[in-house]
Amino acid sequence: MKRTVFALARYQDVPAAADFLSSAFGFVPHEVSKNHAEMLVGDDMIMLGEGEPGGPGIYVAVDDPDAHHDRALAAGATITMELTEQPYGSREYACKDPEGNSWFFGTYRPS
Repeated sequence: MKRTVFALARYQDVPAAADFLSSAFGFVPHEVSKNHAEMLVGDDMIMLGEGEPGGPGIYVAVDDPDAHHDRALAAGATITMELTEQPYGSREYACKDPEGNSWFFGTYRPS
């Protein structure tokens, strides 16, 4: 499948961010350099770029949000919304990484 749209998060320290995203969220580093990284998330990819953090959030569908939440918390993520059952059927939580980017994880997968 040829990808067309990519989520992008900005960081002042891209290699450190790639390490955090790998240990906290289980993303797999595909390519990491000083100012750019590509992280695999299942069959999808998130790009990291150098710049001012804290832009729009990124939502990632996961199979086990409870275990994912615990892993992120143990790795140093700041939980901004505890695990919640949403009215649309998703179990979700939200957090910020060490540079202040917002991340959302849950079971909702748009069709």
